[in-house]
Amino acid sequence: MNINHAILHIFDAQSAVTVFSEAELEFDTRAVKSFVTKHLKRSRNAADNRPGSFTQESAFAAELKRYFFGERTFIDLSQQIAEFLCEQLSHAEKPSSADILVADFEDDEETRWFAILIMESRMAFMHEVANDAGTVAAKIARHHAILPAPTQKIASYALVRSRDLAVLYQDKPRTIMGADTQLIVDGLLQCTTGTSAKEVIDTVTRAVAEAAEEHGANAAVALAATKAAMVEQVEVDEELPPWDIVDEVFAEEPALQATVRQKLEEEHVPERVSVERAHAERPSVRSQKIRTDTGIEITFPVEMSKNSEYIAFKNEPNGLISIELKNIGAIESR
Repeated sequence: MNINHAILHIFDAQSAVTVFSEAELEFDTRAVKSFVTKHLKRSRNAADNRPGSFTQESAFAAELKRYFFGERTFIDLSQQIAEFLCEQLSHAEKPSSADILVADFEDDEETRWFAILIMESRMAFMHEVANDAGTVAAKIARHHAILPAPTQKIASYALVRSRDLAVLYQDKPRTIMGADTQLIVDGLLQCTTGTSAKEVIDTVTRAVAEAAEEHGANAAVALAATKAAMVEQVEVDEELPPWDIVDEVFAEEPALQATVRQKLEEEHVPERVSVERAHAERPSVRSQKIRTDTGIEITFPVEMSKNSEYIAFKNEPNGLISIELKNIGAIESR
């Protein structure tokens, strides 16, 4: 990752003070660069990022275009963004202190992004050293303006890709001036909202599992087949058509297929959603974990569910299920 520009602005709800920085962050220390880099990477690679696109009325989109064309400076644009966000946060029903991190960076694939992160402060206890009348004493003090740790997830942020102004975001509802709003999406960006790839994948797998149980089918087999089809599709063009996947996987089981489709309709699952290959590589998608009523747990790659040479599920005449693992060269104890 290469960070071209980064700046931090401050909104202190406790004292109603705002500080709009006039200089970019300096990365002359490893700690500062590591902190910013980790937060940007975490935001960029989050599987539950929602897609969005600017509306024609979006004033922010026009200003961002000017910045990318070199007609606006980074600091000036970042200050305007911070002024708007801080003003809105000050009118929130429950104002909370926050630092506004704005950055221009290139990810590991050399794609350029413009990022805005609302980093809400948290309370923490820290030590203080006091010297009263010559007596040194260690005390405990409460501090409110503590930045989120690099491993902590940010609740509200937006990333805008430079080449096509595609938006990735996460946000949370806030009550501002009596109205519930998403500050990033509705207030700043003025963009449409979408469903994240993670939400779609989770919804499809949940619908398949529920439908399989309702029809007395083997949920493990149904889930593995569905996951395998999704992974295969994403590897082709990084786009997932959940409805087509369901039709394909359950083509020979029309009743089960109809039930899954009904559940997808109830959940308002879109016909297509963009999914980055890295997100389809997550262990929860790539593998299927089952636990029997006898306490045995098995985890296997979903693509093996279609190959009876490695794993086979068999319904016994007595109503029980047998699982056979085949062609094992070695067993490792973990």
